[in-house]
Amino acid sequence: MKILAIILVIIVAALHVWFLGLEMFLWEHPIGLDTFSQTPEQASQTAVLAANQGLYNGFLAAGLLWGLVRRNQEFILFFLLCVIVAGVYGALTVSPSILYVQAAPAFIALFLNLLTKRAKTPSQKMRLK
Repeated sequence: MKILAIILVIIVAALHVWFLGLEMFLWEHPIGLDTFSQTPEQASQTAVLAANQGLYNGFLAAGLLWGLVRRNQEFILFFLLCVIVAGVYGALTVSPSILYVQAAPAFIALFLNLLTKRAKTPSQKMRLK
């Protein structure tokens, strides 16, 4: 189960790297226009805001990957919670589909990581003290 939890964290991080690319580099490209159902005029007017939003998505991905590299589960849990909050807010303010694309994978990853955190044996807990 721990491997599945790690894989899901990697998937959530990869999604946020993709969001970074879409929002920072492909916003005014046909891929970005189609993804966000925008006209070229709308995309042009919001490109700077989208790039800023993309940068934040990059920070979320970096935080998740850094947590994996450092093997710091609390760090991973914190960033998964950040992704969930951002996804719920986006679903409420922009599009309900954000709940499924962003928040749901992070919630599943959070759930699995919490299960693996609780699954530690008593001898593992003793070594942590």
